[in-house]
Amino acid sequence: MDNSRPLHLCHINRLSWFINRLHTILHSAALTALIYYRAFFLVNQMKTYSKLSTVAILAWFLVFCSELLLSIIWLLDQAFRWRPITRTVFPEYLPKDLELPAIDVFICTVDPKKEPTVEVMNTVLSAMALDYPPESLNVYLSDDGGSSLTLSGIREARAFAGAWVPFCRKYNVKTRYPEGYFSSREDDDGDIRGTDFRDERQKVQEKYEEFKERVAAAAENGSTEEPRTTRGRGHPPSVEVIRENTMLKDRILMPRLVYVSREKRPSHPHHFKAGALNVLLRVSSLISNSPYILVLDCDMHCNDSMSARQAMCFHLDPKLSSSLAFVQFPQKFHNISKKDIYDSQLRSVFTIQWQGVDGIMGPILSGTGFYIKRRSLYRNLVKGPDLVEHKESFGSSEEFVQSLDGKYRPNEIDEKTAYKAMLQETHFLASSSYEQHTGWGEKVGFLYYSVVEDYFTGFNLHCKGWKSVYCDPPRPAFLGSGTTNLNDLLIQGTRWSSGLLEVMFSKFCPIIYGFHKISLLQSMCYTELATWPLSFVPIWCFATIPQLFLLNGIPLYPEVSNLWFVLFPFIIVSSISKHLYEVLSTGGSLETWINEHRMWMIKSLTCHLYGSLDAIMKNIGLREASFIPTNKVIDEERIKRYEKGMFDFQTSNMFLVPLVTVVIVNMISLVGGIAKVLVNGNWNEMFAQVFIAFFSLMMTYPIIEGMILRKDKGRIQPYTTKLSIICAMILLILASIVINF
Repeated sequence: MDNSRPLHLCHINRLSWFINRLHTILHSAALTALIYYRAFFLVNQMKTYSKLSTVAILAWFLVFCSELLLSIIWLLDQAFRWRPITRTVFPEYLPKDLELPAIDVFICTVDPKKEPTVEVMNTVLSAMALDYPPESLNVYLSDDGGSSLTLSGIREARAFAGAWVPFCRKYNVKTRYPEGYFSSREDDDGDIRGTDFRDERQKVQEKYEEFKERVAAAAENGSTEEPRTTRGRGHPPSVEVIRENTMLKDRILMPRLVYVSREKRPSHPHHFKAGALNVLLRVSSLISNSPYILVLDCDMHCNDSMSARQAMCFHLDPKLSSSLAFVQFPQKFHNISKKDIYDSQLRSVFTIQWQGVDGIMGPILSGTGFYIKRRSLYRNLVKGPDLVEHKESFGSSEEFVQSLDGKYRPNEIDEKTAYKAMLQETHFLASSSYEQHTGWGEKVGFLYYSVVEDYFTGFNLHCKGWKSVYCDPPRPAFLGSGTTNLNDLLIQGTRWSSGLLEVMFSKFCPIIYGFHKISLLQSMCYTELATWPLSFVPIWCFATIPQLFLLNGIPLYPEVSNLWFVLFPFIIVSSISKHLYEVLSTGGSLETWINEHRMWMIKSLTCHLYGSLDAIMKNIGLREASFIPTNKVIDEERIKRYEKGMFDFQTSNMFLVPLVTVVIVNMISLVGGIAKVLVNGNWNEMFAQVFIAFFSLMMTYPIIEGMILRKDKGRIQPYTTKLSIICAMILLILASIVINF
């Protein structure tokens, strides 16, 4: 490696830097004036106590609190925009292949009914086909469900990999997961397009179709059989080396492939994905013990074979390597429509926020698509000459404790005499009782405190002094399956909201625990994410209180002729224009802006609310943590509606009834409010509340369409509408009684 040539460069986006800071200053000044106005009004009303009733003053106070909370969340969010940067990598300057460090790939799956085996094996095959020395590449699949279908699938994948991996290398194929390659409309046929290539491509495609047929046949045969996981009793550990780093007949070296299914017992907590990753961390230490680890979700295929080399551009930088914990790549998805009605691509997170926090101390760990240094997961507990003393933290396995030494090489074991002993030890490391009375999940490995193990583990690493970088190359490094229906989106959002607030309400609250451990700006970034679900409070307030008081003819905002009124349209226009600028500058459209704003409102009214309640219940001991994997099974009818830009309302009434109730309240309040305004002629006083009701209905138009206009299967069912009407009428009657009491 030529040290005179940089492996990567960092670029500061000075235009965004200037616009962001200017907007922060102007918007902050307006919010300060708004807070002063609200506080002055309330103090003045409490002194005079003549113009407004107690209920009206209380409504003013609730609106003020909502505006204050949104202002705080907005201010925290500005830390993401303080120093946005981008990075460029030069993998051609890396050392020779023989000098590159080894990489272990961790892939996690749970349920073949929700995570189709063929899709999981596509991820496995894409990882095996990475453009990286095969002798330095080890792929581990964690089957948390202990499914015979998954085990059968990985054995079939091993056979097909013998054709797929050499084909990808020989012809420099770009898309290295077979489903994407054979179904792609893009020209991805490598550098050679002769007759030999076409013939070989046809043969490989035929083998892939046979592979899918065998997996499907195994699934059909296994649907009537008892799974290896005995429901209610768990299953024993299983570790199987499916393929060693051996050569094929044509002297092509293949990566190692390992199947791992940890033991699960009802009497022992298993800690969801974090627990599975920690088992992989321990088991892999005895088989390959690679210094770097790539973590992937089972549906997150390797789309750019160069991602490992791109990550090494940072990990092997002598100026950065000693303090660098992980390189995070963005999550991008192959199944997102152009309209993206559910905001499934998470544009704001991966194109704005992560680039911004990368300019501070590094991005937040994001669950999948990151290359992490194994040593960072052991924190600083491996220091010291006597590693046996670390059994209190790492467990009683002497072999694993020995592996903590970076010089330990499992491949040097005499396979004839020690292979069985090694596998037996991996079973012990994968047992459900191994972590008892150790530091796993608390001090070492991926941390267990929250179901958002990525967020919490990354926060802990940053507090320990580790750094991270964000790499967003032109070609997406990884492509996954995004959520394309409302039900899965809201379930996933509820889980994330609960996990984030669980951290926020604990002793690990980022703004407190991170004090003096990380920079103020980075602490603000972590706090903003943790408090984001609390937006349900102001959104519920703005979706109901102004409308109810509009219907009863009581103003909650200054008159249009009042000078203070200018603050409100200024803040709204400022917020909307900045959001629209970010959307357009990152390749979005006006429709993208509308969909993002709409989904923010819908999520706040539903999954943020339920996630917050779930976090509170878990913190006071009324509920245990749970994890529902996102469904990856394709429903053709839902996909058609999604592609047309139609909302699919086939979800629980727990989510739908609050949404529809709010929309009905806004409809009645807008019609009744306008009628009262026309009779009383007080547009000057009620204009702001009329605008809020109208804007709310405009943003929730798909719900109105689903209630009234649509007749397809994805509409809002009449029963849900009737139940919501009853809830809305009860709310309107109670509000009228309380307001006019």
